Amino acid sequence: MSEPALRILKDVFGYDAFRGNQARIIERVASGGDALVLMPTGGGKSLCYQVPALLRPGVAVVVSPLIALMDDQVATLLELGVSATALNSTMTGEQQRSVAAQLERGEIKLLYLAPERLVQPRMLDFLKRLPIALFAIDEAHCVSQWGHDFRPEYMQLGQLAEHFPGVPRLALTATADSRTREEMASRLHLEEAERFLSSFDRPNIFYRIVPKEAPRKQLLAFLAERRGDAGIVYCMSRKKVEEVAEQLSNQGFPALPYHAGLPNDVRAANQKRFLNEEGLIMVATIAFGMGIDKPNVRFVAHLDLPKSLEAYYQETGRAGRDGLPADAWMAYGLQDVLLLRQMMQNSEGDERHKRIERHKLEAMLALCEETRCRRQVLLAYFDEHLPQPCGHCDNCIDTVETWDATEPARQALSAIYRSGQRYGVGHLVDILLGRETEKIVSLGHQRLAVFGLGKARGEDEWRTLFRQLVARGLAEVDVDGYGGLRLTESCRPLLRGEVRIELRRDPKPQRGRGASSGSSASAASQLVRADEREQWEVLRTLRRKLAEEHSVPPYVIFPDATLLEMLRSQPRSLDEMSRVSGVGARKLERYGQAFLDALNDGGAAPAPVADVRHEVLTLVRAGMTPEQAARQLNCSEKNVYALLAEAIAQQQIALEQALDLPEELLAEIQDAFLEDEGELPPVAQIAPRFEGRVTSGALYCVRAALQAELAD
Repeated sequence: MSEPALRILKDVFGYDAFRGNQARIIERVASGGDALVLMPTGGGKSLCYQVPALLRPGVAVVVSPLIALMDDQVATLLELGVSATALNSTMTGEQQRSVAAQLERGEIKLLYLAPERLVQPRMLDFLKRLPIALFAIDEAHCVSQWGHDFRPEYMQLGQLAEHFPGVPRLALTATADSRTREEMASRLHLEEAERFLSSFDRPNIFYRIVPKEAPRKQLLAFLAERRGDAGIVYCMSRKKVEEVAEQLSNQGFPALPYHAGLPNDVRAANQKRFLNEEGLIMVATIAFGMGIDKPNVRFVAHLDLPKSLEAYYQETGRAGRDGLPADAWMAYGLQDVLLLRQMMQNSEGDERHKRIERHKLEAMLALCEETRCRRQVLLAYFDEHLPQPCGHCDNCIDTVETWDATEPARQALSAIYRSGQRYGVGHLVDILLGRETEKIVSLGHQRLAVFGLGKARGEDEWRTLFRQLVARGLAEVDVDGYGGLRLTESCRPLLRGEVRIELRRDPKPQRGRGASSGSSASAASQLVRADEREQWEVLRTLRRKLAEEHSVPPYVIFPDATLLEMLRSQPRSLDEMSRVSGVGARKLERYGQAFLDALNDGGAAPAPVADVRHEVLTLVRAGMTPEQAARQLNCSEKNVYALLAEAIAQQQIALEQALDLPEELLAEIQDAFLEDEGELPPVAQIAPRFEGRVTSGALYCVRAALQAELAD
């Protein structure tokens, strides 16, 4: 690798060596060649165009699909001392003219643009007047019509080859099967580009898929071990997103909703909070996630089934981008299959498109019912062979039981056929269990030969069996009719007795072990040992403080992986600090001494009151009640209320945000304080009037707000 590239890597980004294919990609693009890059999330795609951008003369143009992603990348680069900016619709005309002038003066090294803006004739003409270092097309799988994130505007990016024939172009994605890769090359005119295909494996992610029983209770059991961790919970519908976010908040988990039906400003505010604050949970539809660069997302949970393995891989890949342990957890049931099949049937597109979608869903179902290593199956879908089981998924660490289900499966299929191939699982189970329900009697189904044949098995066993028959493609949901089950051609050999079938037994819920959680310990709890916890929190508190001062997300100051290396290596000088991975020259100059001081002094004494107050404010702003915040921080409610009252007096937080009091009660308390003119009475004087209705801590907060108001 060239010396200048390695020098940029160390001085600017703070890393000693390139990873995987990075060096080859950078060399290719820096020397003027085109590249098609497939690299997993967290694999370091950004460096593949940022380093060549700094090596080549001119400005590098980066095509990015989301404003939030552009802003995040620009903030990160500016912190590194790299001149970068974005042109997007949130900017005023004056701001856009200022950026144009900077570009003309050659003051910008990386320019981020949305695809729609880039292909406008006026923008293309403007860029033709500038020296262009390269074009980087991020999230390039969006060009594929068969992909899960198709963006029509990406289709026009092929014209860059005609307008800028001598400028190197690289397309980058973390998710693309062979079909999507071919379409990317074709539509972006990158047929001659060198291809760099990195492993899809994300070894730091623990995969677990559980059968749905009581999904929201199962989710709470999973989250119980992960308090304080940042994570994403995916749901299929907007309604469910809002219900789950509210439920989690009520249970003391700071959760925010995100879906396309929310006002733009609410979505933007929630996304900004998720990026900037620690320990928040985003409950979202698939509208959330593309371009989320937050590296310390410790888990991704699915309460509904994704429609393809590409979607599942990309969504779970938002966890653990920093390479540290993370969890991917999903609860899945037959109802998910019914909903997805109905959505596919009603979607636009020709029969070929729907057939491809059905195949993708079948691959997703196969992963759910798999008895072998999940990582081997997932990677095989992307044409990658993992020779040995990973040892880091539920199927590898738990014993997966299988059983000869040949006879019960034939009985279940027979029940579908003999009842007319038009009834759902509930009715079919009633037939097999011999239940003379009103519906069964009215239809005469108690006279069927299969009626009561399955009494030896429980209802849950039969429901599991039907789910697995659908997943195996032996039965299917009739989305054209009433959602009942019908047989497929694939079931004939089984019904004729020509083959046998082995199915997996659903694992019994394990009480007291994080039940349906991920690995036996949460990902975050594996990061630091008990004896390191105090100093770890000192470093995180300092990072938060600096992030607020510089108006950037905490991970832009230093990601968790860098903090962890500081914690373990215990540098004692700036020279030693410069050797920590992720500490470049600019960050060493800005923050090196502060973190050295924290390491040398931190952990010897309790965190300052100001830091505890910051923790309280963060949790309360995230939606926790003072009582919940006290439990989370393991301190008294009295202390939490005292710190809140102090913050309210200094106008660091609004009373309405700190306390959730009914309007009538709040007005009554305020009137009590304001009855006499002059000084506000002490809390002790009016507390007896509100005994049993509100805590004295809340009264202190109201008094502090009134005092601040009167002082103004």
